[in-house]
Amino acid sequence: MEFFKPGLLVDFMRHRRVYMAISFTLVTASIAAIFYPGPNYGTDFLGGTEIQVAFGGEVSSTELRTALGELGYEGADVVAVVEQDNAYIIRTREFSAISDEQKEQIRTNVETALGGVEGVDVQRVRIPEGGDKVRIELTGDVDEAMLRTAVEEAGVQVIRVARFGTASAHTYEAQLAGVATELLEGLRDRLGDRGPGTPDRIERVGPRAGAQLRDAAIKSLLYAIAFIMVYVAFRFDLRFAPGGVIAMAHDAIITVGIYVLLQKEFNLTIIAALLTIVGYSINDTIVVYDRIRENLGRYRDKSLYDVINISTSQMLSRTIMTSGTTLLSVSAFFIWGTSVIRDISFALFIGILIGTYSSIYVAAPLTEWMDRRFFSKAKARARRARSKQRKKA
Repeated sequence: MEFFKPGLLVDFMRHRRVYMAISFTLVTASIAAIFYPGPNYGTDFLGGTEIQVAFGGEVSSTELRTALGELGYEGADVVAVVEQDNAYIIRTREFSAISDEQKEQIRTNVETALGGVEGVDVQRVRIPEGGDKVRIELTGDVDEAMLRTAVEEAGVQVIRVARFGTASAHTYEAQLAGVATELLEGLRDRLGDRGPGTPDRIERVGPRAGAQLRDAAIKSLLYAIAFIMVYVAFRFDLRFAPGGVIAMAHDAIITVGIYVLLQKEFNLTIIAALLTIVGYSINDTIVVYDRIRENLGRYRDKSLYDVINISTSQMLSRTIMTSGTTLLSVSAFFIWGTSVIRDISFALFIGILIGTYSSIYVAAPLTEWMDRRFFSKAKARARRARSKQRKKA
């Protein structure tokens, strides 16, 4: 299928400096936005608790934020679930319902309470980072009510105490009320019949794990770009690799910049979208590069400038069809998808749009500049050297 008549020739390279200046400005602005105001990191990267829950009656997001603030959850993020009535996603930076001081107090209380029990010693009191349980390892059996009292005296809410593991292990586990439990109970007290029901989803990520995920996400993007650069260098030659890689980085950086400026949540879903954008961008660029390489052998009397115009014009119908149909599919996901699907669809829409632009106005002009700046001079020096050798002979 052809949108344009065969033989159409568009001088894409004519205004390359203008487009390069536009790209440079957008990339610079995006990098500046990454530092200020900075990405709106989600629970995946900052750590915290995320709860999706439906309410018993109509509750506005403003009323919900006010109630959360009164409960001590200042700065909690409240997002309406579009596909469900009276449902919200609540994100709070709090990950553990108990403080470090309370953790130490629990250990002290347990050791003190069991200190007078004959034949029973406390081997270890383990409290995970989330602070939602206390695991107590003993040398003998004790009354579970005694353990409950010891833990509750630290000012925490105990849901239940039960044996853990085998009977010979003498291990007990006290289940504590986590952030989600305390938050939802507090909202039920304030909102009454309109309060939240049973949560549809609860996710928790510790601050340490969030930092590790953030570092791993950045490394994955850098590794992807590095390996793709090596691939392009082997597939074509060194003239092509920098243009392809810079175009990829251009697409990813501008997409991130738009997300930062809109203060949309930056999480693992967006990292997946960025990796997809990087792959799509290089794929689109390689298709154009393939035609340029093919035409370099066909039009040996023409400059690379002219060959790029010819090749890009020949691929114009293919570019419009591929990018157009992909954008239509992504738009459908954005319009009718769930909130998570909308986030990744929005990022893909931006990335594909910018990736199509960069294949024509970033990758190709950079390749022409690399050839003119470095390779053409090397070829000229080689020709002069051969000419001198012929004269000497």
